[in-house]
Amino acid sequence: MSGPPVPLTRLTAWVHGHVQGVGFRWWTRSRALELGLVGYAANQADGRVLVVAEGTETNVRRLLELLRGGTTPGSVDLVVEEFGAPVGDLTGFAER
Repeated sequence: MSGPPVPLTRLTAWVHGHVQGVGFRWWTRSRALELGLVGYAANQADGRVLVVAEGTETNVRRLLELLRGGTTPGSVDLVVEEFGAPVGDLTGFAER
């Protein structure tokens, strides 16, 4: 017998700092897949990386902690996050 469905959430995070050309998107993808999340990490023209991830709130918040945790490639100065309802349009976790 299974319990009620686990609610999902969507994280949109803008990562500021030296995060392009240092393996940041690959690292983010690896952490997201370990947490069972779907989404993507995409370089932006202004030097930021946009991270969009969907999954359980616990795992999405864990990814956010990891993005801020000091073990990322390069150097993260700031992460601006927004939480919302999952859209359900994502499969796997891509580097864009």
